[in-house]
Amino acid sequence: MEKAKRPKLVRNKPITIGNETVMPGEQKTIELQVGKLYTHSDLTMPVQVLCGKQAGPVLFISAAIHGDELNGVEIIRRLLKVKALKRLKGTLITVPIVNLHGFINHSRYLPDRRDLNRSFPGSKSGSIAGRLASIFLNEIVKKATHGIDLHTGAINRTNLPQIRADLDNSVVKEMAASFGSPVMLNSNLRDGSLRAEAVKKGIPILLYEAGEALRFDEVSIRAGVKGIVNVMRHLGMITKNRTKSERKITPVIARSSFWIRAPQSGIFRSLVSDGTRVVANKTLIGVVSDPFGESEAEVYSPNSGVVIGHMCMPLVNEGEALFHIAKFARSDIAEGNVGDFHEEMHDDSNLLYPAEDIPNI
Repeated sequence: MEKAKRPKLVRNKPITIGNETVMPGEQKTIELQVGKLYTHSDLTMPVQVLCGKQAGPVLFISAAIHGDELNGVEIIRRLLKVKALKRLKGTLITVPIVNLHGFINHSRYLPDRRDLNRSFPGSKSGSIAGRLASIFLNEIVKKATHGIDLHTGAINRTNLPQIRADLDNSVVKEMAASFGSPVMLNSNLRDGSLRAEAVKKGIPILLYEAGEALRFDEVSIRAGVKGIVNVMRHLGMITKNRTKSERKITPVIARSSFWIRAPQSGIFRSLVSDGTRVVANKTLIGVVSDPFGESEAEVYSPNSGVVIGHMCMPLVNEGEALFHIAKFARSDIAEGNVGDFHEEMHDDSNLLYPAEDIPNI
């Protein structure tokens, strides 16, 4: 009886970024030239490339397109320590800090106050934002087959770990489901965004939102690393874990989402956290009062759903966004997912990278 033939291994192709070529089996840090500061110092974008020996997808992971969104930087640092990457199929391109100017200045924006994530596809001869967008698009995005872009909430606003993507696309939907976040949002594309430009190029891309700006959130970071590894397993870039049976969270898709705004100016007290299920006009979710407590306005949600983001700053002006609520066909299932998700993220035995410098949560 003839033995079954093993599938023939296909050798990976080299990849060139900037003026550097990374050969199969190599790992290299590339300083992608962005421009100069007005001090005449060079400004470079660090890119880490892992080119596997065997052929496979080319996945880019980007963070800090908004310079004050830091969780993604730490997610990429820990991702590069995952042992399974030693047997990588395909190529992994990681860019932990896309917006160097904003990162240095602790700012969401570029020095000209432009939002880099509204500046794609950019221009080689345009503004700082346009040039940076053009470099990133041509040197990173166009050379990939798939992408994951890492974000957080804004300053003083936190987001429940969530995936936003074009879930009407079956390929993207499968990627999103494999990530393993507790909820997924079918998010519209925004003109000038990285995600919109990637979609135009036919590149499936996920946007991971978790935590808040200028803060590390351990749960969000752990979930980000695990989610990326899950996607890489789904794409066949790394082998699936056969020695350990893992509990899988089946994400639920939000039908829509909306913001609840401050009914008056004053001191805001939030009574719920991200992941809490709220019942329309029944669940008291917050209170806004004056400093003496003489005028207090209670905050309720007009629709049932789950809190996926909220304001952390207790001082608010009338009309400011306080809570981001997602609507689900079964909000009870979504709330259960969040509970299971937090339990899994608090279990140190699930860590995929060295844990000696990781704080307890």
